[in-house]
Amino acid sequence: MDSWRGITSLTYSQIKDLQNQRLHSFINTHVYPFSPYYTKLFDEKKINPRHIRTREDLKRIPYISKSDLIGKDNPQKFKDFILQPDKEKISRYWPKSRILARALKSMLLGHHLQEDLAKEFRPVFMTFTTGTTNAPVPFMYSRYDLDNLNVSGARMVGLFDIKGDERIMNLFPFAPHLAFWQVFFGAIEADLFALSTGGGKVMGTEGNLTALLRIKPSAILGVPSYIYHLVRYAQEKGHDLSFLKKIVLGAAKVTSAYKQKLSEMLSAQGAKNVYIFGTYGFTEARTAWAECPAENHLSSGYHLYPDKEIFEIIDPETGEVKDDGADGELVYTSLDSRTSVMLRYRTGDFVKGGITHGPCPYCGRQTLRLSSNITRLSDNKDIQLSKVKGTLVNLSHFAEVLSGIPQINEWQLEIRKHKNDPYEVDEMVVYVTPQPEVNQSALSQLIKDKLTGATEVSPNEIKFIPLDEMVKRLELETANKEKRILDSRPKA
Repeated sequence: MDSWRGITSLTYSQIKDLQNQRLHSFINTHVYPFSPYYTKLFDEKKINPRHIRTREDLKRIPYISKSDLIGKDNPQKFKDFILQPDKEKISRYWPKSRILARALKSMLLGHHLQEDLAKEFRPVFMTFTTGTTNAPVPFMYSRYDLDNLNVSGARMVGLFDIKGDERIMNLFPFAPHLAFWQVFFGAIEADLFALSTGGGKVMGTEGNLTALLRIKPSAILGVPSYIYHLVRYAQEKGHDLSFLKKIVLGAAKVTSAYKQKLSEMLSAQGAKNVYIFGTYGFTEARTAWAECPAENHLSSGYHLYPDKEIFEIIDPETGEVKDDGADGELVYTSLDSRTSVMLRYRTGDFVKGGITHGPCPYCGRQTLRLSSNITRLSDNKDIQLSKVKGTLVNLSHFAEVLSGIPQINEWQLEIRKHKNDPYEVDEMVVYVTPQPEVNQSALSQLIKDKLTGATEVSPNEIKFIPLDEMVKRLELETANKEKRILDSRPKA
């Protein structure tokens, strides 16, 4: 049985005590004995696992990042992070009382001890990182890890206040990626009826809309761009969506401007006072976290699972651990994994507002909360942080500006080289599908003014294109993630 209700009533001091206890036990009975990577790391750095007793002791362990998971000369490097127990290691590192308890339990239940260990540790499922710039990295799940995935999904269902007699529709793309399977397994754990359509790639927008109108779910879950596309398509067809009460979004940042635009569209289709939730997750953690109900211009922050992980906020330049509520890069440590295990994993995500504790002002739960104001610095290094016209800019600022202009229906930004010459000057083109009956000349000037004010960069050209062409450019119905910002500059 999940202990979530009890955990959400713990004080901050009790949460830290729980994490200290679990950290010490996890490292000494699972990570150091069974992880090829961490056994070698601890031995090389002369780290005594028994000295890791508190969250503060984590500073003894070096950070890792995505580059540590990618074996350029060793494509099987990911296996070094998978726990690999055997009889000799168990006998050496586990207390005799633990081994005897395991054996007794197996005898009483009629199981063989090796069968129980296989169920707990053997990889049976896999997801991948999306791999936009690097090769996708696989992450394994044992049956134990799948149980954790079930638990986190059910916890989110509780946060969303979805009742057992409600129906939900999973519109995340069908792929070996976290989002689809988090919803799939979470719904089963929560005993919810869920239709998982696979998103636009599998059933197409017409098929998804037909299913939506047939089962009339109270909640739909998916990627922000595709949910917006589906709701807009339903609006064009004149359909009533008054049965919708909740929208759950993942795999991309959700801004208050986006929530406002989506809420207005839903309201026009009869869906009044719909709660729109953001979620946050990453493949390396093999779980996701969610907001609780709040007005759409507000965010409760993502409610964390302190029995399952420890998060730190660090200075991305120095690695110094920051205080509660401070801005910084998010670092993840597992407390309860059985296959792919990460300690002090630098996510590359910058969190403004860090982590807070105390009663949530919206639901009253006492668990830790992560600010939803997150920028994916890993994306910035590859795409979003670029030299445009000699000015260093964060392209996420462009996204915030363009998504916040109500006269814009859809948009795409492309950075290219003049005449496609790698030695020529940079050019920036904004493709726009405007709302109906919008003055395009006035909208062009508004876009230029807002982008210049926010980024000090003005686009070279603004092109107005029809919606069907924009849908193809963004690959809303064919890709796992929309192609919102394109860097088409050839390499010199």
